[in-house]
Amino acid sequence: MKRIIMLATLAAFVLGMFGVASAATEVRMVGDARISANWYSNYQFTGWNRAGTQTVDPVTIWERFRVRADFIANEALKFRLGLKVEDVWGGGTFTADNSAVSLRVYQAFLQFKWPDTDIEITAGYQPLSLPQSSFFNGSVVFDSDAAALVVSSPLVADTLAIKAGFIRFLDNGQTDATTTQVADEFDAYFLALPITLDGVTIVPWGTVAVAGINGNYGAFEDGNAAGLASAGTFMVPPTGWDNNQNIYWWVGGAFEVDALDPIKLYADVIYGEGNPTDRGKSKRWGWFVDGAVEYTGLDMLTPQLSAWWSSGEDGSTRNGSERMPYLVPSWNASTSFLFDGGQQFKNGTVDVNPIGSWGITASLNDISFVEDLTSRITFTYARGTNSKTALRDANLVLGTNNFFIMGKDLTVDEYVLGLSFDHQYMIYENLALIAETGWAHGEFDKDVWGRRFYNEANDMWKVSLGLKYQF
Repeated sequence: MKRIIMLATLAAFVLGMFGVASAATEVRMVGDARISANWYSNYQFTGWNRAGTQTVDPVTIWERFRVRADFIANEALKFRLGLKVEDVWGGGTFTADNSAVSLRVYQAFLQFKWPDTDIEITAGYQPLSLPQSSFFNGSVVFDSDAAALVVSSPLVADTLAIKAGFIRFLDNGQTDATTTQVADEFDAYFLALPITLDGVTIVPWGTVAVAGINGNYGAFEDGNAAGLASAGTFMVPPTGWDNNQNIYWWVGGAFEVDALDPIKLYADVIYGEGNPTDRGKSKRWGWFVDGAVEYTGLDMLTPQLSAWWSSGEDGSTRNGSERMPYLVPSWNASTSFLFDGGQQFKNGTVDVNPIGSWGITASLNDISFVEDLTSRITFTYARGTNSKTALRDANLVLGTNNFFIMGKDLTVDEYVLGLSFDHQYMIYENLALIAETGWAHGEFDKDVWGRRFYNEANDMWKVSLGLKYQF
């Protein structure tokens, strides 16, 4: 009954908004609903959660919902409201007869063009991604929703543009706990200059962020402190930062070449650094490079080959971290089962960290021999660039931690193999039946992860079957 009342109230609210808006604005609504069942064997290679304290259910069912409404005054002015229910089933929102409310706003922004110009301004909670070549599904540094002010404009028609903005990642609140102000914000400023030439796109970009010592960095979804800080910050006394505020910065370039059509090339080069003036053990810096090639001249399939490399930890945690810092990444190569970006049903991926590793992927994408049915098969090999000494020492001092996780963070002596075989059948133009399967095999170091995790490790399997409706 509570759920019926909640949904009826929501429907009345949305219809009411449309009724008010219809006289002066045009309303366009899009969205998607996904319902899937997942079967796992040896989730995260052990069947346990990452801390090794709980057993993961072998069968799970998930439902997620997104709806976005654009309230359009004219071609130059609109407001977007996006609502979502995150992956749940049999708990939270969809608990039988006693549902909790988990409907969330995930987009709410105003977008307009300055009068008589092509300068576009977007203000509010909006989807943002730092530049990355399109082959890799999203940025390895940040790809998520954020409160931001973004300004974009062409500089030279069809050749050069500018995109700049301010992002507030974190703020613990308008007021502090006492009359003494503390640094609890995490803000960033970014600039990108997309260059479009005949068959070539180049996007040089840079980001500078200021991180306060009292920020709630656990609020980041998967990045949190593990993506920003060094393990030595919490291992070597005195723990924590020395500076009240620290600088993070990234510079990079995204490259795409289709002048060789039907051959397309993609590449990215990124360098990032954090806490450069803090104690040596708290500094973090590193490189990330990726590249891909695909052949689009075949009707029945698209062959793809890609590779990546990232600097990793050296043998000491007292001199900081040699892994590039990151925020909330969403990076993948050919939608591999090993990574968390681009999957239709993302629950249960291996989540190998591309930071601190290198590897290759080979894929046959868009396989289509039957009408309305497409398939993709992807093989991935990933190996670590991290010293086993640094990871072992961190585990000895910190115990089970978010900085280094077996199967996600790899040493130079460890590797993971992954195979994905995915299918999509279009029942209707906007309704798809999707099957995703994945297998992963890992070779791990007992000295790093301990006898308990090492002895439990086995091949991981995943099978997902579900529906996706887009409207």
